[in-house]
Amino acid sequence: MGVTSHDTPPTEAATPTPRLAPGLRRRHMAMIAIGGSVGAGLFIGSGAVIHAAGPAALVSYAIAGVLVLLTLRALGEMVVAQPAAGSFSDYARIALGPRAGFAIGWLYWWMYAVLVAAEAVAGAAILAAWVPAPGWLLSLLLLVAMTAANLVSVRAFGETETLFSLIKVATIVAFLVLGGLFALGLWPGADGPTVANLWQHGGFAPNGWTAVFAATVVVLFSFGGVEIVTIAAGETDEPERGVARATTNVLWRIALFYVASILVVVAVLPWDTAELLESPFVSVMETVGVPAAPLIMQVVVFVAVLSVLNAAMYTSSRMLHVLTRQGDAPAALARVSRRGVPARAILLGTVVGYASVVGNYLWPTTVFAFLVASIGAILLVLFLTIVVSQLVLGRRLRREAPERLTFRMWGFPYLSWATLAGLVAVPVAMAFLPDQRGPLLATLAAVAVVLAAYEVRRRVGRTPVSDRPLDLGRD
Repeated sequence: MGVTSHDTPPTEAATPTPRLAPGLRRRHMAMIAIGGSVGAGLFIGSGAVIHAAGPAALVSYAIAGVLVLLTLRALGEMVVAQPAAGSFSDYARIALGPRAGFAIGWLYWWMYAVLVAAEAVAGAAILAAWVPAPGWLLSLLLLVAMTAANLVSVRAFGETETLFSLIKVATIVAFLVLGGLFALGLWPGADGPTVANLWQHGGFAPNGWTAVFAATVVVLFSFGGVEIVTIAAGETDEPERGVARATTNVLWRIALFYVASILVVVAVLPWDTAELLESPFVSVMETVGVPAAPLIMQVVVFVAVLSVLNAAMYTSSRMLHVLTRQGDAPAALARVSRRGVPARAILLGTVVGYASVVGNYLWPTTVFAFLVASIGAILLVLFLTIVVSQLVLGRRLRREAPERLTFRMWGFPYLSWATLAGLVAVPVAMAFLPDQRGPLLATLAAVAVVLAAYEVRRRVGRTPVSDRPLDLGRD
């Protein structure tokens, strides 16, 4: 990316650039990718999607999954050609200019800083059923615990996320086996196959295909987090192999964890069953006859929340570290500890979380909804930026440095353009869906604020060297 000589302003040219410690291994990368793609949205939120689209929710998840897979493949091409922590911010800066790098970096940081807060509030709500303590105190305890894990070392983050991911994977595999046997009539006590639920009760798409495509808009946001593995590439000794393998494996993760899970749900239970709105996984396990199913799934959902909280804290800090390197955030935040951890960036990323503790104390019934609504559809802006950047840089790489393209986007540029068209269709659809207009407007407002902030920084602050045109020179 040609950023090596421009990492610091001219007045600090003699100061070594702070380095993140490479403490992640390939197994960490694989589990981070899995953990990033499986959250509480699958275990709980999928019920609302099924209720809206019927058994055809399978199609909604498949379409969204393909869009995410192609977007991640496009990002993977750029990451393997030139690994960098906070990759899409760097690539947006190279392909579209410093304004785009500034905007997507800060939008992404804000999204994960808010997720830290939102997951702390959500985790406290689950924990409150087991621990007799106020929600604000439980939120605070969760934040402190995850902050400590991130401050120790990147290896500690990797190990923690690996443990969380293993628990989620084991749960989903058990769910697929037990639910699949029941749906086929092979489970002891089953009255016979229940797969007819796929076409009975109004048909495969009982609410029409318009509802299926509308549900795709909602489903797309449940895949947020799969891109974290490319940010982690900057802290592994073998970024090319780690990212390439994790990106390629997204296909079977989406197929197994999302599409297969939804297939089991709609095959075991009628899509219009009221219990699906509360927790489809619990409803299926109770139908199968698993003892203590609600408690087991509560524990798993709590682990999923902790996983997202852990990953969000890591991601926000690394993106902030990149923004300091680009001159778009105070240089003091770039300092790393003796363990190679950007401690100041981690602590700043938790500020929104600790503010939410206060909010949860003052307004316990409204703070979570406000936090979730405030990040709108920022993930969609990220995906659009990734694909546009890859279209620009992909041409340049193929023309100027084809030997570096060891991991390529399929069918370039045609699939890249098709992916972009599919992603553009999402905000268009959101504008026509009453319950999605709010998040869309919130995102547009956030983009406007960040772009205005860039103009202020450019005119008032010291203009960093990284505002110069960058090239694709080797580091």
